Amino acid sequence: MGELMIRTLCTMVMVVLIKMPPVNGFYLPGVAPRDFQIGETLEVKVNKLTSTKTQLPYDYYFLSYCKPPKIRNSAENLGEVLRGDRIENSVYTFHMREQQSCKVACRVSLDSASAKNFKVKIDDDYRVNLILDNLPVAVLWPSRDEKPAVYERGFRVGFKAEFFGMKDQRYFIYNHLNFRVKYYQDPDTDSALVVGFEVTPLSISHKYTIWNDNNTQLKTCKPGTNTVLQPGLVPQEIESDTEIVFTYDVSFESSDIKWASRWDTYLLMNDNQIHWFSIINSLIIVLFLSGIVAMIMMKTLYRDIANYNQLDQDEVHEETGWKLVHADVFRPPNNYSLLCVYVGTGVQVFGMTFVTLIFALLGFLSPSNRGGLMTVMVFLWVFMGLFAGYSSGHLHKMLKGRDWKKTSLKTAFMFPSVLFTTFFMLNVLIWGEKSSGAVPFGTMFVIVLLWFGISVPSVFLGSYLGFKTPAKENPVQTNKIPRPIPLQPWYINPLFAMLFGGILPYGAVFIELFFILKSVWLNQFYYIFGFLFIVFVILLITCAEISIVLCYFQLCNEDYRWWWRSYLTSGASALYLFLHCIFYFCAKLEITKLVSAILYFGYMFIIAYAFFILTGTIGFCACFWFIRKIYSSVKID
Repeated sequence: MGELMIRTLCTMVMVVLIKMPPVNGFYLPGVAPRDFQIGETLEVKVNKLTSTKTQLPYDYYFLSYCKPPKIRNSAENLGEVLRGDRIENSVYTFHMREQQSCKVACRVSLDSASAKNFKVKIDDDYRVNLILDNLPVAVLWPSRDEKPAVYERGFRVGFKAEFFGMKDQRYFIYNHLNFRVKYYQDPDTDSALVVGFEVTPLSISHKYTIWNDNNTQLKTCKPGTNTVLQPGLVPQEIESDTEIVFTYDVSFESSDIKWASRWDTYLLMNDNQIHWFSIINSLIIVLFLSGIVAMIMMKTLYRDIANYNQLDQDEVHEETGWKLVHADVFRPPNNYSLLCVYVGTGVQVFGMTFVTLIFALLGFLSPSNRGGLMTVMVFLWVFMGLFAGYSSGHLHKMLKGRDWKKTSLKTAFMFPSVLFTTFFMLNVLIWGEKSSGAVPFGTMFVIVLLWFGISVPSVFLGSYLGFKTPAKENPVQTNKIPRPIPLQPWYINPLFAMLFGGILPYGAVFIELFFILKSVWLNQFYYIFGFLFIVFVILLITCAEISIVLCYFQLCNEDYRWWWRSYLTSGASALYLFLHCIFYFCAKLEITKLVSAILYFGYMFIIAYAFFILTGTIGFCACFWFIRKIYSSVKID
């Protein structure tokens, strides 16, 4: 299986290198720049309303905002739908490099239900997300100590405050938006590229004398001047039977930012030192552990193998240590068919993760390509079924199994069934909340079609090829009668081995895990795939080393039941990962709704389960290679 993993890895690397186009600088592949002439129309699109308190996105038009005559959905890929993105057109239209001020978007009369919806969303800290030329709108927060300014994605629906003369807190809406569009002008032509999209939201209770749908003159702002907060301006309160006038200003600012670097501000990281410290610390620990393991293994194994091979074959002697169980070490374990399924699924998860990280490193999965990461993962998972089937089928044959079709069926359906069932149940809860995060039935059908139409046939094809491939003979023969296993010391206990073996792989990833959870649940960008790839490599090495060490100690104590133990030893790191997620939920998140908590733990369960399968497979493959290596190096009578 170790050789199979290496061949699989090399094949995937070659495919990526062959398909890889040339990349220059920070250019993000897949997103082409668009030139705008003076006066050309810029269309602003709206996206979902988001909240870190509820984790339930809603369609922008769920609230009583201004609506265009016809709403058009602009979803571009499967990943956008799975993420809950609902990108639609809006009433906000700009003209390149033409200033606009006190522009009236519409007026809306709130009924009791609409007013209640606004108040609930303000209580839950919902944010409005707009998009211009694929750039999300952001609120600019200047920072101190000469540090770069920070972008906060989206702006709040409104706020609660208690002004002079009020007896309690009231709800106010941001109904006036000061937009600022940054552009980079081509020195050779008169065209320009959009490189920034900022907003300053204001709450203004607009007043007018006569309403004119085409040209209403407001008393609270003047055309030709940008609207700013001034003494005497009253904020717009949210109450039933209240009329709200939505307005906006647009200003354009020339910028030196190149188009290829326009995402730098969004992706600005102030915690690079933490990442490097984490990686260097983990790397030193791994290198130190690798050195100690190599010294112990080389010295101990070399002495053992030399002693075993130099013994006089005519001399009757008593065997000790790991050689004593040579006639049982390759005995098929209990439920070996299930083990084949888990190993095959682990190869599938590994292939999907590795190729996804390679594409992310090349820039194909940048934040500008919304939904790209999710789309790539879904399709890679589907097509990696071929490797999953081959691995499970070939291991099934090596264990002298006969019914490869049953194993193939389990490989195709076991983990995907758990994944789909959990996802469907969570989706039902999201439907109940009327959230836009609920995946439509049409998309569900597409997912099922990919599963049954591509993944399942790929698994069966791979299983057939794997079972038909000639299996290598084991280096030693297996006795028909199992050898009795002596009483084991306390440190060989399976529970202790799992708890000890799982904490080291978790320790290699827990800091990066913090940043991943922060980006997923706190609505922030994650684009440090270089750090993530290094951590992933460290994780693989740690899982392999700790599994080999504990497996060696187990064999030295004449316990040959290593098959499942090697899988569970490194796979136990998923337990620590899930405990970390529980701690993060209690310490960092402000989720109060039961449905939101269920969503969090449901998705974290899926991630922890996949992490268990990945790390367990790495540990098993490392031990399988190690055991074949050491038993093929000694002379067995």
